[in-house]
Amino acid sequence: MLRMSITSLNGTVTRLLYSSDDSGWCAVRLSNDDRGAFAATGPLLGVREGDELRLTGKWVEHPRFGEQFEAESYVTVAPSTLDGIRKFLGTGRVKGIGPTMASRIVDAFGLDSLEIMDRDPQRLLEIHGIGRATLTKVLASWEKHRGIQQIMVFLTGHGIAPGVAVKAYAKYGAAAVDVVREDPFRLAEDVFGVGFRTADRIAQRIGIPADSPQRLRAGLLFTLSEASVEGHVFLPRSRLLDEASALLEIDRTLLEPALDELQQRQSVVAVVRRDDETAIFTLRLEAAEAAVADHILELLSHGADGGAIDVDQAVAWYQRQASIELAENQRQAISAALNGRVLVVTGGPGTGKTTLVRGITQIFGERKQRVLLAAPTGRAAKRLAQATGSDARTIHRLLEFNPRSWTFTRDREHPLEADAVVVDEVSMLDIELAGHLLEAIPPGCRLVLVGDADQLPSVGPGNVLGDLIASGVVPFVRLDHIFRQAEQSRIVVNAHRINSGQMPITDGTNPDADFFFVARDDPAEAAELAVDFASRRIPNHFHLDPVDDIQVLAPMHRGELGVRRLNERLQAELTPTGPEISVGPRRFRLGDKIMQVRNNYDLEIFNGDIGRVEFFDEEADEMTVRFDGRAVAVPFESFEDLIPAYACTIHKSQGSEYPAVVIVLHHQHHIMLQRNLLYTAVTRGRRLVVIVGSRRALARAVDNATQRERFTLLADRLARRVG
Repeated sequence: MLRMSITSLNGTVTRLLYSSDDSGWCAVRLSNDDRGAFAATGPLLGVREGDELRLTGKWVEHPRFGEQFEAESYVTVAPSTLDGIRKFLGTGRVKGIGPTMASRIVDAFGLDSLEIMDRDPQRLLEIHGIGRATLTKVLASWEKHRGIQQIMVFLTGHGIAPGVAVKAYAKYGAAAVDVVREDPFRLAEDVFGVGFRTADRIAQRIGIPADSPQRLRAGLLFTLSEASVEGHVFLPRSRLLDEASALLEIDRTLLEPALDELQQRQSVVAVVRRDDETAIFTLRLEAAEAAVADHILELLSHGADGGAIDVDQAVAWYQRQASIELAENQRQAISAALNGRVLVVTGGPGTGKTTLVRGITQIFGERKQRVLLAAPTGRAAKRLAQATGSDARTIHRLLEFNPRSWTFTRDREHPLEADAVVVDEVSMLDIELAGHLLEAIPPGCRLVLVGDADQLPSVGPGNVLGDLIASGVVPFVRLDHIFRQAEQSRIVVNAHRINSGQMPITDGTNPDADFFFVARDDPAEAAELAVDFASRRIPNHFHLDPVDDIQVLAPMHRGELGVRRLNERLQAELTPTGPEISVGPRRFRLGDKIMQVRNNYDLEIFNGDIGRVEFFDEEADEMTVRFDGRAVAVPFESFEDLIPAYACTIHKSQGSEYPAVVIVLHHQHHIMLQRNLLYTAVTRGRRLVVIVGSRRALARAVDNATQRERFTLLADRLARRVG
């Protein structure tokens, strides 16, 4: 888009084209005497047909809709004519007042109508048709309208997006301005999408001192929140104080009493570790970690069944059914699963985890026991169902998550109806979801947790799989025998080589091999070659669909070899023309491969789901996307949860397998080059893996076995209580 300088102009709203309550973003048509009719977009929530607005923003040239005004802020100009007031009141803005009632009010009070509604609303009872009940409805609606306007003017005057104003009003009502003026840091705690830095910017503008107790407390809580984003369940007290001091640019000694006050208020929890260092948790995460430990120990306390199941007989039956010979550690795992209460199974590719899960499921089924299968994501659950031939659900579905109340139906009072629960891809399980899952496991139930402990840990806080193994308390079996069929795959062999710190075999002499490395040190050449492999070479040679069967993976979002730029290149190759819809900097075209990045329980599409754009409905402001064979009509307000997915980060690929993956690896990604990241990427490919990039980056990733430390106490809680 061509952008011009900031300007202001007035206009009367003639049509409301689109409005989103969540984001505050709207599209409207206006007119004025100088320009005639024109379109405007931006944070215009609350405007109605007939409104007279003063807009501040820029003229832009939209590639599809032509010239339009991109508003950054607006104020409603009170109408100054009788006709303007009639339209202002009669367009549905105020509940209880329609066109007829608006005309009666204007006929009675003339140009003073709006001032009377502000200052002496009881006089509306003079109007025929307005009684006490109607007046109550009118005043509530009028106060809401004025409240949104007030908070919007207040916040936008301090450089805050209007969408925040709408959320603040929804939370605090008419008291929004007073609440924010008194303690803007409450926004960061109470309003989703508002962070500490936004609240701190407001605080600075309204003159709250940098060393005020409320700012110090908010900074400490924000530091803990940011730590959870990095995967930590807590921070050591000394580290928390150091990081908060740097964030706030405040001497550390000033933070000590603020942290003590947070403990007294029970906003944080302090737990003394074995090394006598104090761990500081948020209330939520400490409760989750403690609950996981309690539930695991409770399940273990029921003990084994004492030989209730003849394991040798069960294993022999399954081997006959499946026409296979199990490895010794697979038999050990089946024995532990059948006669114990909790079992953790870990192992790399080709070691028989799927065969094991299928065996456990079939043996329990043969004994008429109820088995439930689950995984953290929809993609992982689908793979589990295909591998076992049994129904598998996401953990959220298994626990019957209610998005309205943000609670799980299945809990301690309403546990799962099962004799055994098997969960796959447990490396993706964070501490909070683990807590909810374990709470719903009935006391006599068996629990089998399966995952690859060498993959990346969960995106959310915690290291559940690693901590359960490290505790020494929970029975676990590591599958390490690579089966003969898997040994024929370079993907499997190289995954295990990488995991043991050896460079993968990349001789490239066999054109029909399933693993290749192509060296390109120049970033532009590497990007061009990766796109060429994904869009042309692999589809032509291996007869794979370039969109559905091939996934490009990269460690990072930014940079020339980041996911964003790669998606732009791939879209230009694979869907270069055709109808499109623009949402900010993103453009969606028919046929595009896209990913959902936030759970949408109303549409039943979830974080990580991948689909294809099939149809645009401009009149309904929606597009149809096909997810796993199901067509979903996605409304405009949900477009912001969709991103291009020809390329995605390695973290986002967890729990998925693709026929072919193209991994972009370069020293531009140096801060992310770690062994478990590369291992995770390689194990996403089922038939083919191609790595494009610099040999130096590949060597660094293989050599770098260090993992970012995650502060958790789960292993310690389990070991300490048993010991």
